[in-house]
Amino acid sequence: MAVDVLLGLQWGDEGKGKIVDVLSAGYDLIARFQGGPNAGHTLEFEGKKFVLNTIPSGIFFDNTMNLIGNGVVIDPITLKKELDKLKDAGHDLLGKKNLMIAKKAHLILPTHQLLDAASEKKMGDGKIGSTLKGIGPTYMDKTGRNGLRIGDITLPDFKERYQKLVDKHTSMLQAMYGEVADFSEREAAFFEAIELIKKFPLVDSEHLVNNYIKEGKKVLAEGAQGAMLDIDFGSYPFVTSSNTTAAGACTGLGIAPRQIGDVIGIFKAYCTRVGGGPFPTELNDKMGEELRRIGHEFGATTGRPRRCGWIDLPALKYAIMLNGVTQMVMTKADVLSGFDKIYACTHYNYLGEQIDYMPYDICSVDAVPVLKEIDGWKEDITGITKLNEIPAKLQSYIEFLEAELEVPIKWLSVGPDRKQTLVLH
Repeated sequence: MAVDVLLGLQWGDEGKGKIVDVLSAGYDLIARFQGGPNAGHTLEFEGKKFVLNTIPSGIFFDNTMNLIGNGVVIDPITLKKELDKLKDAGHDLLGKKNLMIAKKAHLILPTHQLLDAASEKKMGDGKIGSTLKGIGPTYMDKTGRNGLRIGDITLPDFKERYQKLVDKHTSMLQAMYGEVADFSEREAAFFEAIELIKKFPLVDSEHLVNNYIKEGKKVLAEGAQGAMLDIDFGSYPFVTSSNTTAAGACTGLGIAPRQIGDVIGIFKAYCTRVGGGPFPTELNDKMGEELRRIGHEFGATTGRPRRCGWIDLPALKYAIMLNGVTQMVMTKADVLSGFDKIYACTHYNYLGEQIDYMPYDICSVDAVPVLKEIDGWKEDITGITKLNEIPAKLQSYIEFLEAELEVPIKWLSVGPDRKQTLVLH
């Protein structure tokens, strides 16, 4: 039995949480493999809305186990708030016993967030567009080999280890940024949250996942952010700090590449981006504002307005290639209902050439989109439940994308609720 991977093919916010929720009943384990609480996965069902930041999106199914994998960075304070909100809504995860946490996952300290904010402030107009959740500094400590991990919280000298790292951070804050910050209140909340985390199963996740595979159980690896934010292959330096591609599932869960089965790639019927960095198809006009308004394009975690634009096929082809995508999901097709014309970027005009691939540098060199005009559809599709109810022009758009991208679109999302999902193939 192989591990299927579900990830975003754009700059994040593609609707991964909803689709994981839709698919979860068919899996024994949902395993989040990278990122941190800068991700926000929104799920809607039975008239309720939930935003998950760290917890995998299969958590609402009693018979599905969920794992926060070793590639994730965990802010205990944010995780406690998330757990408390779920408990208040009638989902006590301690009682359900379907959430496990990898011992090798790294901890986000209050001082990581101070470093994040100080760095962004110093960069001024050249800032990355960080969510200021401390993600980057935590991954820096991880690769610098002096981070703290979930497994460390059970050690008798954990507080000494914590203080050693905090002392390093406060020295950096003063020397590099001239800041002396009081984080005593947040520190108290940090240690309170650590005590709650200790009550959950802390596991050697690499053994756990591989045992699931040996036993023939079904595993779905859940990614955060999107392929175009990958630290190696995204629009560097305007990227996140982890590997958001399918390769990240291997290092983020401890599974061999040959164990990867289907790779399910999710994309919006148009495109959005949060934060700084290049965005070739961005619409800085009334059309962009209309997409934002109709699509409710505001960050699930930060509330920041998302930048909106037309679908970008060179970027999608790039993401499909990097991830070995076998199946796709198109979300937010309902947002495009009512437009007379929609557009798709098929090529870039780049350094005097017309190209159909993602070049090395789109940060300092403009990739000007070449747009194909496509007939829009007028029908409200949010209530459709059968394939023969799909408007002809939307069906034509789907067929156009499948021909261009050479991968089948297996699912179509026509609204935020889990029921508003059609299986096309």
